[in-house]
Amino acid sequence: MSIYIGLGANLPGPAGPPRATLAAALARLEAAGVRVLARSRWYRSPAWPDPAAPEFVNAVAEVDTSLDARELMGLMHKIEAALGRQRSAPNAARAIDLDLLDYRGVVEAGPEGLRLPHPRLHQRAFVLLPLAELAPDWRHPVSRRGVADLIAALGPETAAKPLE
Repeated sequence: MSIYIGLGANLPGPAGPPRATLAAALARLEAAGVRVLARSRWYRSPAWPDPAAPEFVNAVAEVDTSLDARELMGLMHKIEAALGRQRSAPNAARAIDLDLLDYRGVVEAGPEGLRLPHPRLHQRAFVLLPLAELAPDWRHPVSRRGVADLIAALGPETAAKPLE
């Protein structure tokens, strides 16, 4: 079973513009011993809930690690902080956002805030479209719906388009 991480940014950070920041995050994961097996194309998606904010750059990466889900999430938070993430209001513009989407099909809603799979991944084109590139046969660990079915159920307000 695979591990999938969502990447997103719509503000520049210490590593540069959003795409450079997300590439730096992948490099930092690798430097920490997390193998990046594949990355989707880069996507752009409108900011939400304020479409006047800069567009997001998004991707999904398939990774492999001996870290458990909590350890991986902790590493991701450290990388976010190093690359300029400031946690303010929910859905605020940000220099980087790393989300643990699916950790080997584990389903968990732990008291320390770890929720697997990511609780909103099935509602987000900027997650599902790149995920479908990497894993066209992926199924949501809870609903068991396939990624193509989840994409078909999205509304037009969840648009995402490839940058490459």
